[in-house]
Amino acid sequence: MTANKHLIVDGSNIMHAWPDTRALAHRDRDAARALLVRRISALHDGEGWRVTVVFDGRGDTLQIEAVAGATDFACIYTPAGTTADDIIEQLVARSQSPGDCLVSTADQAERHTIEAAGAAWCSPIELASRIDSQDTRRGLRVSALASKTDRKWRAGGVLS
Repeated sequence: MTANKHLIVDGSNIMHAWPDTRALAHRDRDAARALLVRRISALHDGEGWRVTVVFDGRGDTLQIEAVAGATDFACIYTPAGTTADDIIEQLVARSQSPGDCLVSTADQAERHTIEAAGAAWCSPIELASRIDSQDTRRGLRVSALASKTDRKWRAGGVLS
């Protein structure tokens, strides 16, 4: 998946599919949402994906919040009476290229709907695996840079 791809996450669904965010949501729903978004940011930051996380019902109007000021990473909170599924289906249907959309949800009915519209699907487990892989790649890059810097320092070289 490249930068022109759009990852759309059924936020509440994934939050309840992952054991640690599910447990946290029982105590503090906002903290669980923040943890979910922070994890997903690895794909936005590391892979350059456009990301939209859709959460069910929060008030009377649709709310869109940019994540960390990014123009290509947002959380959408549906108005009461509208589900995340409704918004996800609209995002896919209105996409110029539904085939560039990857939707992550455990909801099998939603899976069939978005696949019929041309989008791809991934399970909560696959999403977690993609995040873990990105975290591993990022860790390897950091280790390689640290080793390079250490070798320069030990050789008396100038660090830049």
